[in-house]
Amino acid sequence: MTSILALAAPGGLPAGLGTFILPIGLLVVLYLLMIRPQQKRQQKWQQMLGSLKPGDKVTTSGGIRGVILSIKDDSLQLRVPPDNLRIEVAKNAIASVTTPDDAK
Repeated sequence: MTSILALAAPGGLPAGLGTFILPIGLLVVLYLLMIRPQQKRQQKWQQMLGSLKPGDKVTTSGGIRGVILSIKDDSLQLRVPPDNLRIEVAKNAIASVTTPDDAK
């Protein structure tokens, strides 16, 4: 029978364990640098969509700026200057709220 020490690699780790440390380390770094920040941005965006209310000034992902007139389940109606056009856009097309928080 061979002993466990005989199967160890010269670095002191078992032969198969050394090949798994690098990919696992890369996955951890990938998660910390790319996936987790994206999840935080997505969660913040979802909270922003949930807190929309009539009167908020918003910018759509297409660059249209307007004031929210009414909110439905999955869409909202915007008043767009200078001609006060009323347009309906999908709620998930809102990129940001431009109303200052201190204006309340």
